[in-house]
Amino acid sequence: VCGKGFNQYRTFTHHEKIHIGKDRYKCIECGKSFNNSSTFTIHKRIHAGEKPYKCLECGKSFTRKGHLNRHEKTHMGQKLYKCIECGKSFSTNGNLARHQKIHTAEKRYSCKECGKTFAESSDIISHQRIHTGERPFKCLECGKSFFDNSGLTRHQRVHTTDKRHECLECGKTFIENRNFIR
Repeated sequence: VCGKGFNQYRTFTHHEKIHIGKDRYKCIECGKSFNNSSTFTIHKRIHAGEKPYKCLECGKSFTRKGHLNRHEKTHMGQKLYKCIECGKSFSTNGNLARHQKIHTAEKRYSCKECGKTFAESSDIISHQRIHTGERPFKCLECGKSFFDNSGLTRHQRVHTTDKRHECLECGKTFIENRNFIR
């Protein structure tokens, strides 16, 4: 089928399974094909916006456990890879490369409502909820809903952590430094 040659029959039969089951699991969202159900299931999370693997350190969520494991290392090490466009630093070259797409023309996904463009399909899915009003991520503690999982994760800190940043002017306390600075 593909013209590849193999020295061992066992290697050939293992490879052959790729072609036999190739269209067995086909994504209706993007047309990508998979030869087994587990990789197909992981792929579907991208379109659904599901990120079941959560970092206990910062609350960031991921579609794959391996991505979480790689991310967790960022809390331990230095951020040696710096974006020359905006100065933001990253712990891996791969994360820098993904980030740099926001500065380049590699934004393949365009919102039909407002024209805003995105490099990742999961980002446009989250963005489109702004137009539809859909807020599928609901806090079980208080019922507040969010467009994306990261919004829910940030919110949930209200219920689980002490407010660490206190304003000396007004006495208000904040969980995130970015809210405190305003």
